[in-house]
Amino acid sequence: MTTLKAGSRLKSAVCDTEVMVVRATADDVSLECGGAVMLALASEKPAGAAAHEAFAQGTLVGKRYTDADERFEFLCTKGGKGSLAIDGVLLVVKQAKALPSSD
Repeated sequence: MTTLKAGSRLKSAVCDTEVMVVRATADDVSLECGGAVMLALASEKPAGAAAHEAFAQGTLVGKRYTDADERFEFLCTKGGKGSLAIDGVLLVVKQAKALPSSD
């Protein structure tokens, strides 16, 4: 469990996914990708690690991922095969807010 800070960059231990923390609360949580805890960008990946089947829907570059309460938000800077999760709960792609009508 770690405390995430805005601006931090992390990478997956099991695929090519890389993210930047956009928003995070002060809670200690486990950010995971592909079922494995994410690593600091400068860390070495373990050899032979693979994404867990339940967490292999993939991440898309340029998309923002958030939890149901929108306490955390991550920008995917490099896509991969693993799915993002916090404490085992999958994150969803953040939807764009509708602009007001100009009629």
